[in-house]
Amino acid sequence: MSLAQFIREMIENPSIAVAALFTLGVILVNGWTDAPNAIATCVSTRSMKPRSAIIMAGILNFLGVLVSSMLNHKVADTISNMVNFGDDASEASIALCAGLVAIVVWATAASKFGIPTSESHALIAGLSGAAIAMHNSFSGISMEEWGKVLIGLVVSSVMGFFSGFGMVRLIEFIFRRSNRVKVQGFFRGAQVGGGAAMAFMHGWQDGQKFMSVFLIGMLYAKGETALPEEYTIPLWLIVLCSVVMAGGTSIGGYSIIKSVGMDMARLQPYQGFAADLAGAACLLFSSLSGVPVSTTHTKTTAIMGVGASKRISAVNWAVVRDMVAAWVLTFPGCGLLAFGMVKLFMLVSQSFFG
Repeated sequence: MSLAQFIREMIENPSIAVAALFTLGVILVNGWTDAPNAIATCVSTRSMKPRSAIIMAGILNFLGVLVSSMLNHKVADTISNMVNFGDDASEASIALCAGLVAIVVWATAASKFGIPTSESHALIAGLSGAAIAMHNSFSGISMEEWGKVLIGLVVSSVMGFFSGFGMVRLIEFIFRRSNRVKVQGFFRGAQVGGGAAMAFMHGWQDGQKFMSVFLIGMLYAKGETALPEEYTIPLWLIVLCSVVMAGGTSIGGYSIIKSVGMDMARLQPYQGFAADLAGAACLLFSSLSGVPVSTTHTKTTAIMGVGASKRISAVNWAVVRDMVAAWVLTFPGCGLLAFGMVKLFMLVSQSFFG
């Protein structure tokens, strides 16, 4: 579908406009809660100014979505196959919109307190809660695809921590005899590359998830209930979602940058580079495997690993505790919120439209 066709169909079918608006709202929230994790370390170590880092994140998010869309749809396919809202496209569209509203509410509440929740897991929880509400059972949930999510939860946390730990130790060994002043300057520059790699991989992972939701919303609004086996994500949609995501980062990402990049552990430029490189490598591995992991989990656990490599007390475990609590609560909390939203939306729809 071209951009002109999309605009024409939005005018002719308001339900398409509603579905698009809710999806873009979730992408905006992702921008201010997930995307800042990618650039948190290069900002906190003063390797980049916040505005420059945000512009870089926007560009690299776009490139990440573009490249991943050209290579494969593994992550997008996992998300689209995870839930089934039923065969009634109209009701499925209502359920999807209700789930997206729940995600926005959940993420906004967490962002207010500067807690970097995982929008990936909020998305999965919201869609699953909505599907359960539609069927009044777990029959609308694909346990096989959910298994990939649980694997991703463990992989993003464990691999992120040990990759960060090992990466910083490797860098310290390689540069153990180097001039400290020269090395600092080198790693300030290298951290720009590390932040760019993280932003690129964030676009690769999270971009695909939200692209698939956008396309599903369009299909529901047009009376269809499933993505075709072969599909192409249009370039205008990639650009639109990247811009919206970057906008979210610019208006609401600073509290997350502070929590992740400053409050959790104080990092030197070389340590920040190690965390970025470790996080990006983990995201690349997971993306090529088709496992939807959390950018937030991967990056923050990599920072924990880097901090712990020096000493355990170098990590502010009180901040970590708050983050973990938010992560644990996301699945039941956002899922239940989506369940209630679906019931409310369906009740309102029946009251007004019969």
